[in-house]
Amino acid sequence: MKIVVIGGGKVGRKISEELSQDMHDVTVIDQNMDVINKINSFQDVACFNGNAIDYEVQKEAGIDSADLVIGCTSSDEINMFSCLFAKKFGAKNTIARVRNPLYYNQLNHIKNDLGLSMVINPEFVAANEISRIIRFPSALKVETFAKGKIELLEFKIYQSSPLVGKNLNEIRNEYKIKFLICAIQRKDAVIIPKGNIELEVGDKISIAASHEDLELFLKRIGGLKRKIKTVMIIGASKITYYLCKSLEGINIKIKIIEKDIESCRQIGELLPDVDVIHGDGTDIQLLEEEGFDDVDAFISLTGIDEENIILSMLANGKNIPKVVTKVSNTTFKDLANNFQLDTVVSPKDLTSAIILRYVKAMNNSYGSKLNYLYRIVNNRVEVLEFTVSRECKIINTPLKDMKIRDDLLIACIVRQGTLIIPQGDDMIREGDNIIIVTSNLNISEITDIVSK
Repeated sequence: MKIVVIGGGKVGRKISEELSQDMHDVTVIDQNMDVINKINSFQDVACFNGNAIDYEVQKEAGIDSADLVIGCTSSDEINMFSCLFAKKFGAKNTIARVRNPLYYNQLNHIKNDLGLSMVINPEFVAANEISRIIRFPSALKVETFAKGKIELLEFKIYQSSPLVGKNLNEIRNEYKIKFLICAIQRKDAVIIPKGNIELEVGDKISIAASHEDLELFLKRIGGLKRKIKTVMIIGASKITYYLCKSLEGINIKIKIIEKDIESCRQIGELLPDVDVIHGDGTDIQLLEEEGFDDVDAFISLTGIDEENIILSMLANGKNIPKVVTKVSNTTFKDLANNFQLDTVVSPKDLTSAIILRYVKAMNNSYGSKLNYLYRIVNNRVEVLEFTVSRECKIINTPLKDMKIRDDLLIACIVRQGTLIIPQGDDMIREGDNIIIVTSNLNISEITDIVSK
């Protein structure tokens, strides 16, 4: 597909890199020549220097024949208007990044009035990710599929876990709960597991089941943590605002520490029920005075990755039950993993995954619809949800008779609201929602699960 990315900042670079690696014809427009030169040096994409609202620039970049235009500059207005003009000039689909909280309650109107295919807010997406983790504190990551019927949860195996040394078949037979362990991160290795693999101390496992079965399983293995009641957030960012809004009404006491007095005033006005403290979040004495040692969750959301990592390491040293670290730079994200910061959130990566899902859905052939794409295990494994139509070539065939790819698991089938953890005799039927987990990042339709 021909795709034009407007804006070559962190998000734009990430998106153009991922899409070009998937063999799409990608063009980037940016006003900053240094940005253009940097992208030209590291990516196999076309680049144009100029203002994306300028018709001549858009025309030169080939927007009139683009399958997709993505507006992701630092300006919401440029993103929206450049997408509006691109649509008028002939672009088939448009996505605009819109971040300002003032537009928060108007996103649907903006999307419809401007004819956008999608409006995406990276900070809102990141806040939702953190909110799910706060609501399910036993998890390092949580995602829901099949309209909430399935949750995919990532957690770590510690020395005290009764799962250590047991293989997956033994675990399934012992606990007799409907779940599937569908991915394992073991040091730097990624494993799509078979039933005979044994779990080891330090493994990070991804497990899929209903919310109720996940809670029951964690309770029986002693891994269900108490609910979070107090949260300390460093940084009054846009993510902070959206996170606090998402946690309203569930009896969590939140305290925000922000060193910029104007940011304190603004977020205090937007969130009157939240404690906002003016001060430097890197001041250890201030943190301790504000109850750092006793909080249930510590979330570092400053605009500086190094600060977020160091503060999270400090929180880990205090044995705070849940620590969440925001990291934007890929280099620092790798560093965060080396320091064993378990829950790291990257708005850039989350945004890129949503756009990739949209692009893959555009590429879908007749037979299935891609509903959702989520990346786990440091973006090395994809979880995809498909809805199967009657034209799908693999329906009504027992799974044991299919040559399922080695790098892939069918995690769940949801049929008319009922969860099925699939066995060999189960079949995929019309209307099923199928959730697959794979280390092959080129799966775009349900028939790709079968070896060619």
